[in-house]
Amino acid sequence: MRGTVLAVAVALSMAGGGAQAQDLSTGTLSSPVITIDQEELFARSAWGKRAIGVIEKASEDLAAENRRIEAQLTQEERDLTERRSTMTPEEFRKAADDFDARVVAIRAEQDGKLRALTQRRDAERKAFFQAILPILGEVMQDRGAAVVLDARATLLASAATDVTAEVIARADREIGDGAGVVPEVPQTAVQQGSAPAAGQDGGN
Repeated sequence: MRGTVLAVAVALSMAGGGAQAQDLSTGTLSSPVITIDQEELFARSAWGKRAIGVIEKASEDLAAENRRIEAQLTQEERDLTERRSTMTPEEFRKAADDFDARVVAIRAEQDGKLRALTQRRDAERKAFFQAILPILGEVMQDRGAAVVLDARATLLASAATDVTAEVIARADREIGDGAGVVPEVPQTAVQQGSAPAAGQDGGN
């Protein structure tokens, strides 16, 4: 497979007027094979910039939330340890078990939020590439191409076969930033009291 891709790429880059021919009416270069950089295509598009910005902001908020919860739980654990001498063994064991159970529940909730962000990121990419399929089809037709390859998967290709910038420009113009296509990231801020302070829940 790699040998085939390399052979095609070399042929395209070295053939003067055979594999590639310029359309004088449009100034575009015709080629049976065109390439796109999928990562660049998403990241530089209006859709990708919006999605990446939203997800990065939500990730930062979640990280800050995790730090606040960790600090609160650390203080609660310290308080419980200090109060141990004033409690019967049974009271302390119940308080410790309740605290441990709450820690496990909070950790599961926060892990769920992280998974939701990952799923949102994947959903944005999937929706974007689905939305640009007609655009890719138009570019293929304009270039007389039969195949679109990922630029990062080719060993060697002429820069003239790369249509990433053209597809980005068309995508921005025709489908915009995709706002509202994928559901928004759920609110990650923990409501006050979701991690009860020491002294609640049976002496925690």
